[in-house]
Amino acid sequence: MKLSPRDFARLVAKPDPALSGVLIYGQDAMRVALKRQELIAATIGPQGEGEMRLDRMAGAELRRDAAQLLDAVKAQGFFPGPRVVFLDSVTDQGAEAVQAALSEWRPGDAQIVATAGALKASSKLRKLFEGAKAAGAVAIYDDPPTQQEIEAELTRAGLSDISPDAMRDLTALSRLLDPGDFRQTLQKIALYKHGDATPLTPAEVADLAPASHEAAVDDLLHAVAEGESAKIGPLMVRLHAQGVAAVTLAIMAMRHFRSLHAMNCDPGGPSAGIQRMKPPIFGPRRDRLLRQAQGWGLVRCEAALATLTEADLTLRSSSNAPSMAVMERALIRLAMMARR
Repeated sequence: MKLSPRDFARLVAKPDPALSGVLIYGQDAMRVALKRQELIAATIGPQGEGEMRLDRMAGAELRRDAAQLLDAVKAQGFFPGPRVVFLDSVTDQGAEAVQAALSEWRPGDAQIVATAGALKASSKLRKLFEGAKAAGAVAIYDDPPTQQEIEAELTRAGLSDISPDAMRDLTALSRLLDPGDFRQTLQKIALYKHGDATPLTPAEVADLAPASHEAAVDDLLHAVAEGESAKIGPLMVRLHAQGVAAVTLAIMAMRHFRSLHAMNCDPGGPSAGIQRMKPPIFGPRRDRLLRQAQGWGLVRCEAALATLTEADLTLRSSSNAPSMAVMERALIRLAMMARR
């Protein structure tokens, strides 16, 4: 049978002992692995508790010994409780061995949990699980997690008291990070909030979120956009010592002021414009950028972009001017412009 993501969520919440096997397939190996972990843990218990009732088998091994899957399914375990045979990265070449195991499956045998990469509709393996009455297949797509999936992740991580603003930022963060990184971030937040009865705040989400490679430049760009010209020189020296090139600063400054310009171009104003930004902006940085966009306005944002374009052309030309000095001069001009 073909399982939808909602059907799969119900299966994880309440495993069906009458199912002989489930195929989980998709392009993103990390997403597939996380779903497989959820299903196996729901069937035999968390890692450690049900480890002795789990058999692992690589899909490539079926080409050398097709009967080993059926043997594993029929084997009698020493420990009471449901058993699972995890078949990792199976392909159409192992479809015959899987078919034999599914056809011989009887209640009490080990359930098969198989994973695969992206499968076409013509795939033998996919047709096998989708056409079986006592087995199912679910496709895992690269879509951002739904609100229900995020809430389930929060529950698993032990997070229950979350402010609406923090939930909004976690939703935005889930669209920026890979599923595995997002789950690790939630676990880190849960560890940080352990024993703390206060609700999770947006500031805590921002502090505990993984830092991007652009974080070191943010202080400089905020200083420029907020008119703090005295901070520009020391920050430029520090970034230069870290190996950040002037052209890199020009590109990131252009990106920053384009974001402010896009917010001001929205018919609903900067407050509506920041809601449409891709990737999403969350946490205290969201409020800070909104204040900057409101302070600069559309006309001055366009003047700032003209100044940065001129500096970028100078950096890429045959001019002998020191590149960091050219960039520092342009940024100071912008900071002075912010004060007007």
